Amino acid sequence: MLDLEAYLARIGLSGRPSLAQVHRAHATSIPFENLDPQRGVPVSLVPEDLERKLVTEHRGGYCFEQNLLLGSALQTLGAQVDPLLARVRLGAGGATRPRSHLVLRVHARDATWHADVGFGPGSPLEPLPFGAGVEHEQSGWRFRVVEDGRELVLQAVEEGDWVDLYGFVPEAVPLIDVETSSWWTSTHPRSPFVSGLMVAAQSPDGTRTTLSDWGELVLTEQTPAGSKVAPVTRDAVPELLATRFGLNGFTLDDRDRVVPG
Repeated sequence: MLDLEAYLARIGLSGRPSLAQVHRAHATSIPFENLDPQRGVPVSLVPEDLERKLVTEHRGGYCFEQNLLLGSALQTLGAQVDPLLARVRLGAGGATRPRSHLVLRVHARDATWHADVGFGPGSPLEPLPFGAGVEHEQSGWRFRVVEDGRELVLQAVEEGDWVDLYGFVPEAVPLIDVETSSWWTSTHPRSPFVSGLMVAAQSPDGTRTTLSDWGELVLTEQTPAGSKVAPVTRDAVPELLATRFGLNGFTLDDRDRVVPG
């Protein structure tokens, strides 16, 4: 069972917060990171391991870890949570990608919500009403969900245009499907989470900070008004992880992979 008090303390809350409060606090407190897959360590989705890593050890995680932890907390708070698998469309160039992203459908307070704190390029800060609907602005970022055949597609505004982030069929999947997708994402040689580094954080004011070598190694600060991109050297990564993302105790091994110090 999730230690709800410890989880809420991790994200700066206490008591019986609302779904929106938990979602925003989680999204702005626990960084997105793939430090385990990029050094060859498969990700565990065992609930005790998720709690130890993201709560006790103050680590971050990628979508499967983030959203399963959020789902456990929301269930402890009395919500019903369904896992859904999505295909990332952002940057796909029209190619069909595997269902390698986890989204949650949450039933709470006589309403149904689209919850996601694990989309590395920028999750919604608060849950969205489930299904296609109107535009929602959150700290300057604009989101909407549209229909595309059987799929629902989350979109965001980038440089003035609506861009597809990911699409999903609104049908709950069993945990074994989630585990299989996560295993591929954290172990397959062609997975970008195995071959590259991706760390991201969101601030309550809407600022997104990303450290990634999916291309050149750069630190990016993004707001709805624009982006600043700065190249960084590999030996600067451990300090950036500590100072910009709250991920302490990492160093580089002899292959320049980020590993615990």
